[in-house]
Amino acid sequence: MDIKLINGGVCAAKGFKAAGVHCGIRKNKTKKDLALIVSDTICNAAAVYTTNLVKGAPLTVTKNHISDGKARAVICNSGNANTCNANGIEIAEQMSDLVAKELNINANDVVVASTGVIGQPLDIAPIAEGIPTLAKTLRANGSQDAAEAIMTTDTVDKQIAVEFTIGDKVCHMGGIAKGSGMIHPNMATMLVFITTDVAISSDMLQKALSGDITNTFNMLSIDGDTSTNDMVTVLANGMADNKEITDDGEEFNTFMKALNTVTVNLCRVIAGDGEGATKLLECKVSGADTPDTAKTVAKSVVCSSLLKAAMFGADANWGRVLCAIGYSGAQVDTTKIDVSFVSDKGKILVCQNGAGVDFSEEKAKEILLEREIVIDIKLNDGEFSSTAWGCDLTYDYVKINGDYRT
Repeated sequence: MDIKLINGGVCAAKGFKAAGVHCGIRKNKTKKDLALIVSDTICNAAAVYTTNLVKGAPLTVTKNHISDGKARAVICNSGNANTCNANGIEIAEQMSDLVAKELNINANDVVVASTGVIGQPLDIAPIAEGIPTLAKTLRANGSQDAAEAIMTTDTVDKQIAVEFTIGDKVCHMGGIAKGSGMIHPNMATMLVFITTDVAISSDMLQKALSGDITNTFNMLSIDGDTSTNDMVTVLANGMADNKEITDDGEEFNTFMKALNTVTVNLCRVIAGDGEGATKLLECKVSGADTPDTAKTVAKSVVCSSLLKAAMFGADANWGRVLCAIGYSGAQVDTTKIDVSFVSDKGKILVCQNGAGVDFSEEKAKEILLEREIVIDIKLNDGEFSSTAWGCDLTYDYVKINGDYRT
C-alpha cells in the first residue's frame, strides 16, 4: 500500500484541468480571485460542510447540485464570502449557470464556493466577465493558478498530490486548499478541493470523506472560530480504469490511506500558515482509554490561547497543557500524565505523573524556537491515540483581524 508524493496538485489525476485569474472582485489586481477546476468526464462527488448555522449561499447551492452524487466542475471566488446576502442564492446559481454555458455542461454539475469577507454584496459582473477567460486558460498544469485564486489571508498556496495503485491500475489524487483564519474543529473548517481518477461509487466516496475528516480537518484549529462558507469536496472521475470500489475491502482501504495522506498534509500546511503564525503546533496524545478521550484532550490543548501564546514566546509553560487537559471534559487520571516538548532540536520531558520535573530551561527554549513543535502527551491509561494541529498566537493575528474588512 505504497503512497508516493508527486507534483500536480488538483490536476495530478487524469482528466482534470484548472485555472485561476483576477476578475476584479479583489481590488489588488496582482491577486487572483476566481478559480475553476474541471473534469473531462462526469464525476462521482462527495462533500462535507461547515456546522455553523450561518452558512454561505454557495453551500446551499452546492448541496443541492450534488444531491445526486454527481459533479463535473468547481467554481470558486475569493475576496467575498457570499454570506448573509439577500440575493446570495441567486448569485451562486448565476455562477453555476455561467460556468455551465461556457463549458457546455449541466449547471447542476457545478460545485460553487466563495471565501472572503462576510456580509458584503457580491457583484456578478466581474465574475461574468472573468469566466470566459477562466475557461480559455484551463490547463492540465493549472493547479498553481487555481490554488492562488482561492487564497485570502493565506501567505502560501496549499497543494498536494499522491500516486498509488488499486488492483493493477496506477491511480492519482490531488488537492488544493485555502485556510488561514476562522478555522476551528467542526467540519468544515476551510475550502478544500480534492480530485482523483479512481473509480469509486458516490456512496463509498462520501463514506471515505466523512470518515476521514473526524481525524483530520476536525482536529485542526487556528483561532476557535468556525467559518460560514467552508467545505471539502472530492470529485472522482474513474479515469484510472480500476474496478469501481463499491464496498469495504482492501481497495477501499488503499483509497482511504491515499485520502488521509492528502488531508493530513493539507491540515499541517493550513495550521502552519495560520494568520500571523510563526509555528506549526502538533499535539500528539497517546495512552488514552477511549478514542474520544484522545481527541478531546488533543483538541483542547491545541485550542488553548494561553498555550498558543506560550509557544509563540518559546516558553515551556507545561502547566498550560495540564490546565487545558483539565477543562477539556475528558475523564483522565491527571496523576498519570506525562508531557514532553519535541522539535528538530530534540525532546525534553517537562511533566511526569502530573507533576513538574527538573529540566533545562535553556534546552527547552532551544527546542521551542523551532518552526514545528510537537506537544507529546502520554495519558498512560489505555491504548488509544489522536493528533491535532494548530499554531501559535502572535501579535500579528490581532493586526490582521483588526482591519480585515477595511
